[in-house]
Amino acid sequence: MLYAIISEDVPDSLERRMAARPDHLARLEKLRDEGRMVLAGPHPAIDTETPGDAGFSGSLVVAEFASLDAAQAWADADPYVIAGVYARVVVKPFKKVLP
Repeated sequence: MLYAIISEDVPDSLERRMAARPDHLARLEKLRDEGRMVLAGPHPAIDTETPGDAGFSGSLVVAEFASLDAAQAWADADPYVIAGVYARVVVKPFKKVLP
């Protein structure tokens, strides 16, 4: 089943985010390579794709996992969680309707 992992950054997270980014991306690439990734990306803190020093306000990942517990365990082990980038992470089932 698909699950949405919706994360919100702590204030001023950009430095921590950039430091943990290579490990974070490696995990996402593994999901992609396994054919389990639907989409993933950050939420810019301002209305532009390249927010510069404004950074990001959070992230969204939609991917396939065996269960809600498996999705939660994957989210809990994210390098951004470990580095203190995220203030809050919500994991919930997701039903893709379109496209």
